[in-house]
Amino acid sequence: MFELPPGLKWLEATNEGREWLLHLPARVEACIDRWSLRLERPYDQSQVSIVFPATTVEGTSAVLKVQFPHPECEHEAEALRRWGGQGAVQLLASDQSHHALLIERCEPGNHLSSVGIEEALEVFTELLPRLWINANDPFVSLRDESSGWAEHLPLSWERAGRPFEVEMLNAALEALDKLRRSQSQQVLLHQDLHGDNVLRAAREPWLVIDPKPLVGEREFGVAPIIRSYEFGHSRKCVVSRLDKLTNMLGLNRERARLWAFAQTLAWAFDSDRALARHVDTARWLWQS
Repeated sequence: MFELPPGLKWLEATNEGREWLLHLPARVEACIDRWSLRLERPYDQSQVSIVFPATTVEGTSAVLKVQFPHPECEHEAEALRRWGGQGAVQLLASDQSHHALLIERCEPGNHLSSVGIEEALEVFTELLPRLWINANDPFVSLRDESSGWAEHLPLSWERAGRPFEVEMLNAALEALDKLRRSQSQQVLLHQDLHGDNVLRAAREPWLVIDPKPLVGEREFGVAPIIRSYEFGHSRKCVVSRLDKLTNMLGLNRERARLWAFAQTLAWAFDSDRALARHVDTARWLWQS
């Protein structure tokens, strides 16, 4: 029926992944029938969900996204629904039973990571305030999510062979404890808003995709952009993004720095190994 994109092959190594892959053709077929779709071959960039260019029976271009269920994507449809197409792709329909979303297709679809850093920062600072809407249930809170990072970070550090100094680990744990207890106004956040999750579109110049929604303070919202190595991976580049974003958006620089530092370190592990670029970025933020 379709060839599995290379980025989804990792699912074949787990029981849950194999089970999902076994039923995936039937799920896709059910979506085709429900929404009267014609699909093209899935995007090669598919990493966790399988994503197809689609056309409706009325001739509307769309995207069918069938998710491999995991906590970060649980409320993706609701986040898109709340944003209502303001700075993000529109949700056309969803089917919770199949973890499927039918969403607006961005055309021509170029990634924001393909443009220069100055233009990209202008785009981010235009989009972010539109995404930062008041929200609470059903989304996970940044306070609860960061509590999980603090719990797992020492275990990941040990399992990876203590890949960086214990002083940096302790600094991240201290930052998480301080930050999550003292947040300002709570808004809807996209916790993975990097240059590949913003696409050039026709309805608006740029639209956000693939939310991993949380509810928390605005200062956390720039963390994924600060560590976006596609816009330059050096201490100078990282600190420059921190300074420019906090200045342009009127954010507390110290809180933004600490959130970016702590989340980057918490996300710096893949199984039993540390991700060198994340560790580098965390160290530069720790020392800034």
